[in-house]
Amino acid sequence: MTNNPLSNPSFSKLFAAQIIALVGTGLSTVALSLLAYDMAGGRAGTVLGIALAFKMVAYVFFAPIIGGIVHRISRKVFLISMDVLRAIIVLLMPFVSEIWHIYVLIFLLNLFSAGFKPVFQAVIPDILNNDEQYGKALAYSRVAYDLENILSPTLAGIGPFFLYL
Repeated sequence: MTNNPLSNPSFSKLFAAQIIALVGTGLSTVALSLLAYDMAGGRAGTVLGIALAFKMVAYVFFAPIIGGIVHRISRKVFLISMDVLRAIIVLLMPFVSEIWHIYVLIFLLNLFSAGFKPVFQAVIPDILNNDEQYGKALAYSRVAYDLENILSPTLAGIGPFFLYL
């Protein structure tokens, strides 16, 4: 038995889903922020500040609540639901016509992300029995979050360049 958690098929699928969700959420947050900036004109600083405040409120106030109540439903169903809800938010982005729409979408996007993270971390010990694998899995997860913070804005910045080559 290898100590690499990626050798476990269940964890590999879960980790791949986490990476896809992180990149999607990161790109969506950047896109909504740029849209807010574009729509706000001279009030861009205020609008972006409020939008990012909504992002923090979703994480700080609601992640602990979600983590406390999620044990009442299937974790798998919950994780899939969070991803589907985030995908719906992305599909709603082309219909944004008011600044308050951006606030709502940023709040909801980050609310569903805030719900995903603690449940994802709670599922890992159910999948991996080995303490060493569990430690490595948490490290992989943390690296994925940190890389997303760097790569999402980078991809959002260079992505449009490649559309026009």
